[in-house]
Amino acid sequence: MRIVIAGGHGQIALRLERLLARRGDEVAGVIRRPEQAGDLLAAGAEPVVCDLESASVADISRHLEGADAAVFAAGAGPGSGIERKDTVDRGAATLFADAAEAAGVRRFVVVSSMGADGEPPEGTDPVFAAYLRAKGAADADVRSRAGLDWTILRPGRLTDDPGTGLVTLDDSTGRGEVTRDDVAAVLVGLLDEPGTAGRTLELIGGRTPVEEAVRAVAG
Repeated sequence: MRIVIAGGHGQIALRLERLLARRGDEVAGVIRRPEQAGDLLAAGAEPVVCDLESASVADISRHLEGADAAVFAAGAGPGSGIERKDTVDRGAATLFADAAEAAGVRRFVVVSSMGADGEPPEGTDPVFAAYLRAKGAADADVRSRAGLDWTILRPGRLTDDPGTGLVTLDDSTGRGEVTRDDVAAVLVGLLDEPGTAGRTLELIGGRTPVEEAVRAVAG
């Protein structure tokens, strides 16, 4: 498969690129800064420099031509303000979905966030609340598209601990932690399992092997 990943220099994306490249897939990662290219090459991915905050649908769709799947794993990141939560976590996700449809790429997987549905609880930090609203709006946009076979993955609190290969994956899991390694492994499973299209899934650490957990939620 050829898979194009938006946010290709992110911590989950780099892990995903390594896993996909290791098994022989052709992987491209969309990055904003040229100096990030070396890390993608080391992960086995082709770096594609394209700023999703300023690019057009046509700019992005040409990088998606011939792809079998697209993964949106971009985010404004720590230290960014409310405005960039909207322009990246919502706006760039919508743009990438537009580009996938324009390029005829149906399989579309989104890395979202637990808590993205509904209004954030009272007292939530304003920047984090903006992040959750942006993710929720992007997810709603993707779910409305008949031209995409989408799956939305909402991990719990992310950690850098080594992956266990054991997870809980379901429509609703309750709060919990999950390693970035295990998120990347689940993304591989979702890409391989078309029966998960049309599902919005939460993910935390658990007791079920990744492949078994993905099979269990397939339609």
